[in-house]
Amino acid sequence: MNDLLEECSCAILAGGENTRMPVLKAFIEVEGQRLIERNLKIMKQLFSEVFIVTNRPETYSYLGVPMLGDTYNTRGPMTGIFTSLLNSSNPWVFISACDMPFVNECLIRYMASGRNNFDAIVPESPLLSKGGHRGGKKRLRRDYTEPLFAFYSKKLLLSMEKSVISANKSLRDFLSNKRVKYITSGEIRKIDPEAVSFVNLNTPEDIELYLQTKDKIKYRKKAGRRRKCLVLEQQS
Repeated sequence: MNDLLEECSCAILAGGENTRMPVLKAFIEVEGQRLIERNLKIMKQLFSEVFIVTNRPETYSYLGVPMLGDTYNTRGPMTGIFTSLLNSSNPWVFISACDMPFVNECLIRYMASGRNNFDAIVPESPLLSKGGHRGGKKRLRRDYTEPLFAFYSKKLLLSMEKSVISANKSLRDFLSNKRVKYITSGEIRKIDPEAVSFVNLNTPEDIELYLQTKDKIKYRKKAGRRRKCLVLEQQS
């Protein structure tokens, strides 16, 4: 039985500047596996075509996955999404940021089921208990949409290209006048009760809030070594 989603490709965006982390986010280990490898394994079970959008192809070449460089020299996630749509062999592309450690396969399948008559499928991230699923202190934040865990149709190519060229980088503004199906917080909670699908490892504080102890220790060691290397580079 073929469980791959029909007419859909997947693009993992790994082109961020990584300025808030001392180590490459995609290589942070989660439950003993690099984040990029962990997510690729899930995506290959869902999509017939998977690629990485990155400005550092040498870093990910060992993965054996097709890589795309930004079509326009305008940095930002919208440029990565446009590049993905332009190169996809399918009419739909699922976009995922490379720093999401708890991607939920069932949630992706549910989102894909609502594609008819829309240009994009975007989830409304529920109130998220930071650290709640790992026993830490809870810090609630307001609902917001998550355009980097979403499906986009090739119908958006022309209008998205105009936005990229004009440097209008806000995805939320871009989608405001498009046919978008928003997956509600209530729908998401039925599949992912703690909304961990929307966790991003953007800062060292996120590592401490979300990861298991053994993964935190590995991260601290790598971050420590990286800081020492930077010091030596500055001294030389």
